[in-house]
Amino acid sequence: MNQTVEPFLKQAASAAGQSKHHESAHLHVTGSAPYTDDILELQGTLHCALGLSPVAHGELLGIDLDAVKAMPGVVAVITAADIPGVNDCGAITHDDPILADGELMYLGQPVFAVLSADREAARRAAATASKVIKFKELPALLTPEQGHAAQSYVVPPMHMVRGDAATALAAAPHRLDVHVDLGGQEQFYLEGQISYAVPRENDGMLVYCSTQHPSEMQHHIAVALGLHSHHVQIECRRMGGGFGGKESQSGVFACIAAVAARKLKRPVKLRPDRDDDFMITGRRHCFYHDMALGYDDEGRVLGTEVSMVSRSGFSADLSAPVMGRALCHFDNAYWLPHVAMHGFCARTNTQSNTAFRGFGGPQGAFAIEYALDSIARELGKDALDVRLANLYGVDTNNVTPYGQVVEDNVLQPLLGELIASSDYRARRADIDAFNATSPVLKKGLALTPLKFGISFNVVHLNQAGAIVHVYTDGSVLVNHGGTEMGQGLNTKVAQMVAHTLGLSLERVRVTATDTHKVVNTSATAASTGTDLNGKAAQDAALTIRKRLTQFLAEKHKVPAESIHFANDHVEVAGSPLPFDGVVMEAYMARVQLWSDGFYTTPKLHWDRETMQGHPFFYFAYGAACSEVLMDTLTGEWKLLRADVLHDVGQSINPALDIGQVEGAFIQGMGWLTTEELYWHPKTGKLLTHAPSTYKIPTASDCPEDFRVKLFDNRNVEDTIYRSKAVGEPPLLLPFSVFFALRDAVSSVGGHKVNPPLRAPATSEALLDAVDAVKAAVRAGA
Repeated sequence: MNQTVEPFLKQAASAAGQSKHHESAHLHVTGSAPYTDDILELQGTLHCALGLSPVAHGELLGIDLDAVKAMPGVVAVITAADIPGVNDCGAITHDDPILADGELMYLGQPVFAVLSADREAARRAAATASKVIKFKELPALLTPEQGHAAQSYVVPPMHMVRGDAATALAAAPHRLDVHVDLGGQEQFYLEGQISYAVPRENDGMLVYCSTQHPSEMQHHIAVALGLHSHHVQIECRRMGGGFGGKESQSGVFACIAAVAARKLKRPVKLRPDRDDDFMITGRRHCFYHDMALGYDDEGRVLGTEVSMVSRSGFSADLSAPVMGRALCHFDNAYWLPHVAMHGFCARTNTQSNTAFRGFGGPQGAFAIEYALDSIARELGKDALDVRLANLYGVDTNNVTPYGQVVEDNVLQPLLGELIASSDYRARRADIDAFNATSPVLKKGLALTPLKFGISFNVVHLNQAGAIVHVYTDGSVLVNHGGTEMGQGLNTKVAQMVAHTLGLSLERVRVTATDTHKVVNTSATAASTGTDLNGKAAQDAALTIRKRLTQFLAEKHKVPAESIHFANDHVEVAGSPLPFDGVVMEAYMARVQLWSDGFYTTPKLHWDRETMQGHPFFYFAYGAACSEVLMDTLTGEWKLLRADVLHDVGQSINPALDIGQVEGAFIQGMGWLTTEELYWHPKTGKLLTHAPSTYKIPTASDCPEDFRVKLFDNRNVEDTIYRSKAVGEPPLLLPFSVFFALRDAVSSVGGHKVNPPLRAPATSEALLDAVDAVKAAVRAGA
């Protein structure tokens, strides 16, 4: 090997697998990253505000439009009658009107839109809704219990069955019936919903939209305007958070802005106030679970039957796939030989609930964790030991209730590593000793695992496209169908394109998601953003690399195998050539220097009728151990320490992945402890509709001792860089916080009583559980 080439090969380094900063980090910290509301407004722009239904259910008799139009600054008022196409923006089922027409279905439903050159004037006029909307009030279903009792569902009930649960329950040595209430969660994206619609020539419509699903917005707007999809262009450079809340529910805002812009032939911006955003949009589905469990002396579950009832809201939205994923994740990390699961999506006269990070998976998995935690207490065992006794096996007991084999099962080594690194056994003994001498302050400890399936559970959505351009100066531009909402998708895609072409990351730039560039895209959801779009971009980059390789092989008369791309150079038979020089030569030789790429996830199939198949490409795993300290007199508590070990396969960017794990942990902890949603029991008004009444976690809620580590693993499936998805799975990690709190409450009764702790475990809920345990102990005495 000659001396010129050896240093070149030694310094070769990949852009992938490195902890690179977020591609927009410097813009974020300087406040110069433009979001949709930062786009310079065109001359003539009007601002839109929405008049909302003042009643949960009613017959819409009319609107006093003259009174609204007479308000200062009002230019126009839009109602359902002004929609030239179809008045619907339902994600799957066409049951979600853009503006109410004939029937009012929840308190907060958009009924009319006010346009003004001044945003505050539009808001003041829209606020007259309760005075100008004429209606006849109708009976309303306000809770999932009411919806279920009335057998009122947005989609037909779902059932997943394996074996004979009834016989297994009857024959089991022990039986336990469990009921648990699990609240919903507001996405609380930092950037609220917003759309800015700009009319273009020849019926064109450009809409800047904060959305996770540009192609769906394009479709909804085209249908609402009575146009074709090619008339509508959606652009989204970045979002200030999404978490599922901008997957389908950005549709109503995009459609109203576009309808108004087309009617008035002026640009229209619709940015609702945070309170209105809360009142209009849905969130994570509330669930309640009724379970019957049969188990043996070791706590192994022999048979179980569970009914899951969700609060769907007034329309179907994404409730069906959310419930489907909840059923598929009820098993979590555990082998359940006989199981009968029933899912009911209750219709209620409240906001239509929608996607949220985890998409039903956390709601399903929480139920089995609650059940195992209860079984352990019934048997007087450590809950961790009961969990270990039920884990999926590697060669046996490794098939899910829906028929998919659990491959690449790393649960045992992952849990073994965390049990040792967290010093769980010694800390358990120390906490028991502490509680024995502390009558008021109680500590709790829990360690919980997770298994999470990755792929859309609608097979055709598992596809993506991308375009890669290589310019003659050696710089690269990438466009793909995913959306950047702060998670680092564009950074990872850029890393993989740089890795494929042997370039430094600085040479690669990713542009705004645009439906006129990459078409028919799937939502950036289900943790598939990097898996799908990374592979599509890699496919495009590989095509360009192959063209350059062929060009160089022919020019230098060397085998293609002797050509390598690294360190911003191309090595040709041992001689490194600058990448930009190679590109210019290829351009002069008329080699195509751009390419599209496409990817579809393999191995997927799913029968929605039988609820059997192979819905997931692979599984991600993880575990967390949490220790809490609780005041039994006030319900106040603190997370003292959290140990997290999570599987992301071979990480493309460890820094981003650790950030995602940390964020998911805190967000999930908020869902299970502080973020309580409350609707007025008679009017159906959401009373927790602002930061003043809805408490998300803050920096002070993070544990001082927060240990997050990525599990050393490599995906057995051919994913991008053999990585694994990281967006949704770690949201299950803070189950350990909830069950640590339940453990602390349980210690009040010497762990003899199962605390009826609901989620979120607010201070009030904790005190209620403490009182229930004390009452049970007194009754037993």
